[in-house]
Amino acid sequence: MFSLNTLRTKFGIVLSIVIALALLAFIFSLRYEMGFGGNDPKVGEINGDKILYSEYYNEYEVTKNNNGGAEAYDEAADERFSSGAWQSLIAKHALIPGFKKMGVVVSEAERVAMLSGEHASGVFYNAFANPATGEYDVNGIAEFLSQSEGNVQMQQVWNYINSQALLERQIAKYAGLVKGGAYVNALEVADGVRNANNTFAGKVVSRRYSSLPDSLFTVSKSEMKKYYAEHKNMFEQQPSRSISYVVFDVEATAEDMSAIENEVRGAATEFAATDDIKAFVRQNRHGSIDDRYVTKDELSKAESATLMSGKVFGPELANDVWSVARVMDSKVVADSLTLSHIVLPYNEEKLADSLYTAVKGGANFAETAKNHSVVETASVGGVIGTMPFSALPVEFVAPMENAKKGDIVKIVTGNAIQIVKVDGLKGRSKHVKVARLEYPVVASSATTRNIHNSASSFAVKANGSVDTFQSAAAEASMTPRIAEITNGERSVRGLDRSQEVVRWAYNAKVGDVSEIFKVDGDYVVAVLTEIDDEKYKPMAEVEHQVRNAVLRDKKYAQIVAEMSGATIDEVAASFGEEVTDFEGVTYGSYYVNGVGVEPRLVGAIAATAEKDLLSAPVKGNMGVFVYVVTGIENGESQSADAEKVRLQAMAEGMSQQVALFAVQQLADVKDLRSKYF
Repeated sequence: MFSLNTLRTKFGIVLSIVIALALLAFIFSLRYEMGFGGNDPKVGEINGDKILYSEYYNEYEVTKNNNGGAEAYDEAADERFSSGAWQSLIAKHALIPGFKKMGVVVSEAERVAMLSGEHASGVFYNAFANPATGEYDVNGIAEFLSQSEGNVQMQQVWNYINSQALLERQIAKYAGLVKGGAYVNALEVADGVRNANNTFAGKVVSRRYSSLPDSLFTVSKSEMKKYYAEHKNMFEQQPSRSISYVVFDVEATAEDMSAIENEVRGAATEFAATDDIKAFVRQNRHGSIDDRYVTKDELSKAESATLMSGKVFGPELANDVWSVARVMDSKVVADSLTLSHIVLPYNEEKLADSLYTAVKGGANFAETAKNHSVVETASVGGVIGTMPFSALPVEFVAPMENAKKGDIVKIVTGNAIQIVKVDGLKGRSKHVKVARLEYPVVASSATTRNIHNSASSFAVKANGSVDTFQSAAAEASMTPRIAEITNGERSVRGLDRSQEVVRWAYNAKVGDVSEIFKVDGDYVVAVLTEIDDEKYKPMAEVEHQVRNAVLRDKKYAQIVAEMSGATIDEVAASFGEEVTDFEGVTYGSYYVNGVGVEPRLVGAIAATAEKDLLSAPVKGNMGVFVYVVTGIENGESQSADAEKVRLQAMAEGMSQQVALFAVQQLADVKDLRSKYF
């Protein structure tokens, strides 16, 4: 049965199938607390369309609700939901309008064919495949639709599945059109055959740019500007914000550590004396009870001997945590059990009771599992395998405590009903459940307050400008850290959970000093040092790189001008260098032995058609190279037909890989979400 809960669970992977992009995200629960009030700010731009906060938020809610909703919510899930919403908006504002203009549509007849399985759909398959057989279940769709009558949530999920399936189909059609345009001509095939079959050997001589001192050359500002203008695409960048920040570490003082130790020792004395361990642990905010029963070998070496003898372990300090432990309960049970199971949805209680009665009465358990279980183990007759008692889920402990081979029990676990068969047991030993007190060594409230006061005092002194901030840091003997936040990033690299810092940076002006941020337990104060919204890195920032490139060009020209000779030995004499032999060079080589990684040299050698001819100078990364190919070995490992197939497949595959990316580039997507979230 395809329940709403089942579909949500299964449908969680559909977004990656439809858009094929990584899903990242943002938190939206504080819609009004974030200061938007009645405004509806622009959070992005896609294909010339403004993306307002309200549209983005609504898309996020739809994505979340149809992919698990609150049931699957955590920080990682929120990341997926939010980026999934953004990708859906890209589809809505760029892909779908483009498909419509191109005539790439999905007819109703085609949609019905997708539903029936006549035309395969990854979206429908993932939503409605039978988990026991892996086969597409058309009847499951009809069952879901009958259940959805009058159920608004289920109808919304159905509409969402349909929209994603149609988008998937349109993308597939578009990719097919692009694939159909990929073509490999005869010259490419000939080059490919030669490149695949030929191996080159010869001699090479080089003169390194480093052999000419930089001081011999003058690089003017105009030359640098010209190079920069001609190679501007090399310096393309994402919009960014640069900040400088200081971190006030919130750490326990010696007094804090002494107070914590005294508290732990007092609690340990009471813990050892209590007769009601469970009540004591529940009343202590540092208390916990292990979920599982474990053997002595599964306890730490330090704990094992003490706890198994019935004594209290600790207090002991390790990794900044004080620990005290005591056995709350013990059992002599099987060391391991071999199990099989039949798993049904939680709302299939009648079916579960019927199957339980049947297998208890002698019905074949494996066949029953294959026919009815809804998890992957159904294909192997429900076999789970052998697992230690300590690894059993909590719900299994009591039913399996006194289990015997051949026992069959029904267990309710979470959203499922399991019928479990004991196929075998091995060994018996004492297992214990441990109650613990764990006191982390952390700063006291007073220490935290003092550190916050220091951060507040610093923020006041630092306010005004970047220079004032730096002066305040020097006065406080603190070394500011530097970070660049590029467009779309949610956190400052090296500073976990720092979304608030990023949001502040995108709303601040150069010289603004931030409020005090609490980041991962510490306090952070930052100053915005630079706003860079230019498409290209400014000349001032890449001046060193540009100067080196111009200098390399001048050295190349100088070396070529001084080069002379009709043979490689004569060229070597003019270079003042020695000739080096090379061998085994192919078109796919990464380097030339005796020379190093020089892609241009590899390409030039692999393109050589005749032997014993002195080459023209090759402008490499590290120097100028001249070579002679003395041997070309033709391995004839690749035929023209095989190479054509290979190149065609590569062209088709590459075209489809970049098709959607190219559309998004043409849509000029501007992601401004970091300014608000």
